Amino acid sequence: MSDYLHAAVEAAQAAGGLLRANFGAALKVDENHAHDIKLELDRRSQTLIESLLLARYPDHAIYGEEGMRGDPDSEYQWIIDPIDGTVNFFYGVPHFAVSIALRREKRILVGVIYDPMRDELWACEEGRPATLNGLPIRVSDRTELSESIVAIGLSKTLDSVNASLPLFTRMVREAKKCRMMGSASLDIAYVACGRLDAYVEGLISLWDIAAGLLLVETAGGKVDLRPHATEPDKYSIAATSGNIDLGI
Repeated sequence: MSDYLHAAVEAAQAAGGLLRANFGAALKVDENHAHDIKLELDRRSQTLIESLLLARYPDHAIYGEEGMRGDPDSEYQWIIDPIDGTVNFFYGVPHFAVSIALRREKRILVGVIYDPMRDELWACEEGRPATLNGLPIRVSDRTELSESIVAIGLSKTLDSVNASLPLFTRMVREAKKCRMMGSASLDIAYVACGRLDAYVEGLISLWDIAAGLLLVETAGGKVDLRPHATEPDKYSIAATSGNIDLGI
């Protein structure tokens, strides 16, 4: 394990411990939107991750859901989501994760996704196999969409929801099962280890998926990531095993 990956694992597990300790407790809500929640714990988790990473790499930048820290001109940028699945967390649904990636310019070097409730940690680094709790993983070898499970993410804007509904409707009809589980990073991690065959979302932030991009590719899958046509810093993504045809 490289020093970068070790640092990401350490930070993800520390933040995950914080989340696990606060799961089910009274929570302070910073912002409550129509389809989203921002918690004080989001900020506290990000601050913990930032403190651990910047203590090791003070000349690096950190870009996350709760803002930017460190040197904004650094060629090394940590991309983090301190709670991916905040609404699940707030409502007591034990399906959420911490996501941490490191990129140098446009290349993702390492990625870690940690589910603290199941104590499952996905890790990857450039040029090495993807792992789950230290064991190598591979994407599913299923080849028929009718035998596959597809996760669909529907974003928070009405336009993006409307744009995604035709695909969602078709996947409900054609796939074995269609799932909406509320944590993009876990959806993409599940693709990497073969639990899901594909994850598709039309409007997503980089911090939700950065770690998973390299994870799926090093596990043998494929990722189609495209900048969104009208939303800055947003993307559309289709992460698959590479063995099924979604028809998109």
